[in-house]
Amino acid sequence: MGFDTAITSDGDRLVGPLRAPAQMLAEQEYAGHTSVHDDATAAGLGLDGAPIEGPTHFSQIDPLAVQHWGRVWFENGCVSSHFLNMVVEGEQVRAALEPATPTLGRIGAEKADGTPVLVGTASIGHDDPTELDGRRERGLGDPGRLHIVDQLEIGMSERVPEAVAMGFDDHNGNLYPFTLAQKLDTITERSSWYLADGDSPWGRPIVPTEMVSVLAHRSNAHFPVRGPAIGLFIDLEVRYVDGPVFVDRPYRIEHTVVGVGQSKRVESYWTESTLTDDETGAHAATVLLHQGVFKASYAGYPS
Repeated sequence: MGFDTAITSDGDRLVGPLRAPAQMLAEQEYAGHTSVHDDATAAGLGLDGAPIEGPTHFSQIDPLAVQHWGRVWFENGCVSSHFLNMVVEGEQVRAALEPATPTLGRIGAEKADGTPVLVGTASIGHDDPTELDGRRERGLGDPGRLHIVDQLEIGMSERVPEAVAMGFDDHNGNLYPFTLAQKLDTITERSSWYLADGDSPWGRPIVPTEMVSVLAHRSNAHFPVRGPAIGLFIDLEVRYVDGPVFVDRPYRIEHTVVGVGQSKRVESYWTESTLTDDETGAHAATVLLHQGVFKASYAGYPS
């Protein structure tokens, strides 16, 4: 059966329904303090509310990509996104996919009032340039003087000591204080492929794309970022290499720093995380994350 999402056509675009994604990170904690997903912390940074985590919106892309490309989306598809505006709980979001070539399409998501949430690319195979290929390349120049991510160097890497798996009832730690089962209870797009008693064409339940990012980052890499300070996601890409990523299957994870930079409000860094099947050695997926750290949240940041 797969997805039951009601998808419509708007010219060349595939368009999903308006959805109200749930906030599941209000209790998130890292480095001993709350995150931007806490209402009080968000207010202290001048934000209108605690944002819903960016990867949540990827679940609205999945059924569009599956309708266009089929099951191969979870085998070698890639969603690559730049986040534009935050979404708070109660706001509705609609996603769209506009094919450009047989293997590449433009994606977007917007609120009910038309405010853009994200832009990017969706593709299958490994030959097309992605949204983040260009964005990361443009950010590889001299970042200037840094004060929070100044100890990071491109090429730094860290391997998570033990293989990790995502079971339905496994808690995902302080960074992601919910289980896969809890996520599936609130996920915007339901699929029988995600369920233990479902009809996955691969013979076992798969992890939704938004939760591949959770699996990759739930054991937070201990790169030397100064703190305490509050961070946020700026860009995110999830690429299936030899997928899908399966529930209850162990994966080895390695993180590598692949870029650093800054803007007016944040210092930022890029990490590439690879998921390798612990049983077969296959490279299952890669997650590319560009995260920023609010300068205003770091005590004593130079004016």
